[in-house]
Amino acid sequence: MSTPVQAPAGPQPADSAGRRAIWLSVAALAMTFMLPLAGLVMAGFALMAGVRALPVLKDAGRSTGMAVGGIVVSSVALALSAMATALQLYLMDEYSAYQECMKGAGTVSSQGECFAQFREAAQRKLPADVLQLLGAVQP
Repeated sequence: MSTPVQAPAGPQPADSAGRRAIWLSVAALAMTFMLPLAGLVMAGFALMAGVRALPVLKDAGRSTGMAVGGIVVSSVALALSAMATALQLYLMDEYSAYQECMKGAGTVSSQGECFAQFREAAQRKLPADVLQLLGAVQP
């Protein structure tokens, strides 16, 4: 009969704690640009991983640069994804109308008309400075 192998009890290894924080934060930033809501969730996990990595790295006498970098990048991703998600929720009706219009658009010119209608609807709902920031005013 063999003795079962047990995982070491105690905190996570210090070497992987900082790397985990930075990789999760980079993944959260990438997800923010693809799926803002998923980026929001992943940025929350990355932020927690970075915060949890700090004491582990300090106790092991290692540099906390990776954990701090992960916290900074995940905070940026969290802010960007929160703004993008809020904007998507705010313009949900206009975007739904745009999708319906695009379903029936069979030509490039009719697709352009759908985008023009979406842009006009967004311009009515958003302030001009936000639209310039987003680049929606320029064709």
